[in-house]
Amino acid sequence: MTVHERTQAVMLLTASFGKSGGNRVRPLSAREWARFALWLDERDLRPEALLRAELPALLSDWTDRTVTLSRLEGLLGRGGALGLALDRWQRAGVWVLTRSDSEYPTRLKRRLGGEAPPVLFGCGNERLLGRGGIAVVGARDADEDDIAFAEAIGTHAAGQGHSVVSGGARGVDRSAMQAALEHDGTAVGMLADGLLRAAMSAAWRKRLLSGDLVLTSAVNPEAGFNVGHAMTRNRYVYCLADAVVVVASAAGRGGTWNGAIDGLKGGWVPVWARRNRNASSGNPELVTRGARWLPEPLASLDSLLRAPRVAPADTLPLFATGMGGANR
Repeated sequence: MTVHERTQAVMLLTASFGKSGGNRVRPLSAREWARFALWLDERDLRPEALLRAELPALLSDWTDRTVTLSRLEGLLGRGGALGLALDRWQRAGVWVLTRSDSEYPTRLKRRLGGEAPPVLFGCGNERLLGRGGIAVVGARDADEDDIAFAEAIGTHAAGQGHSVVSGGARGVDRSAMQAALEHDGTAVGMLADGLLRAAMSAAWRKRLLSGDLVLTSAVNPEAGFNVGHAMTRNRYVYCLADAVVVVASAAGRGGTWNGAIDGLKGGWVPVWARRNRNASSGNPELVTRGARWLPEPLASLDSLLRAPRVAPADTLPLFATGMGGANR
């Protein structure tokens, strides 16, 4: 894997390496990186300059409460660990994108601004990240009716030329993805963990090689499950899509519920909720909060893209447009 010096610098500053992260120094968060990247842009500095210069002199007028000089030096001193990690990932066909790469999905930058992940790891057809699609989300422990419905949506998406976007988890997410792929469609899986394992899995390998599937993650490919990563991943699923179908949710709890609430507050795309037979379904509550009932019968998925969007509850943070600047 040939990695540009800029990408190396961004990865050293923002990514963890290995299964447990192996970091004595905590990598910069998306917001911390946004602040630092803006400061670099304003001084016409590129991240790769940090690899070649004496940091105390180069960053003499940089001051930040959490992004300290000693922290930056510690992160940039992890070159050996980065090299070993890149070698492992290359053997599995994993690639890396940063926000300054042209292939990085503009939907994430436009909708999340400074909260867009600084680095995306992935395998498969990276061009699918920019195509949008229908996000299909739901519980891991979905019942047979929910699974059948997710499969039907995946099948219709394939037949109507839409990618399926999901979190790749077992249950609703994976069922929709697999149905789309089995009917000659395409799919985007935004994973919260285990990208390296998924890249080598027989369940996905054929589709990754054929170009019909892309798996991506904002955390290092060897990371294990983390609740915080899973919750953050949900908003990336919404922001990569053109519309979201919530197949099933549990009111007030769980990743599907929290992701839907986040999506409704963000107002990024139309959110549709299925009318469930389950009396305990949280979907009616989602409708009271701004989601819309999924039309029945649903003749064309195109109709899901044209619904008026819910206005965002809050303004975006720094880098709200996310489109300018070489470091963004």
